[in-house]
Amino acid sequence: MSTPIIVQYTINAPAEKVWKALTDQNEMKSWYFDIQDFELKVGNKFNFYEPGGENKYHHQCEILEIIPNKKLKHTWAYPDFSDLKTTVTWELQPEDDGTLVKLTHEDIENFKDLGDGFSRENFTGGWNSILGQSLKQYLEK
Repeated sequence: MSTPIIVQYTINAPAEKVWKALTDQNEMKSWYFDIQDFELKVGNKFNFYEPGGENKYHHQCEILEIIPNKKLKHTWAYPDFSDLKTTVTWELQPEDDGTLVKLTHEDIENFKDLGDGFSRENFTGGWNSILGQSLKQYLEK
């Protein structure tokens, strides 16, 4: 059993506003990724590349679970590099004037043989940047 990556931040915004930022295509591209084929429904597969236009890393995800304003769970994979998948879960917990956003990335060891770009440290740093900076700044502006 592996240890998941867990990153959490309190964001000074209501859960509904955080949820909209996580699940609305137009909002997502302001802080996360530009995901053209994202549709909030279980079974939907969506694809995107890292920002910057290099298109080195094709990300493919499939939505596994949706609990509005509370939880979004999806796979996370790189089909050009591996058949293996990991799982990302976003959980929202209302807290005083804000929302605790907890991201759990499981099975990260599935990518251990793909090189440094897929290391646990790389994902941990990336998620901290995405949640602690991008999402937080976007919603608290």
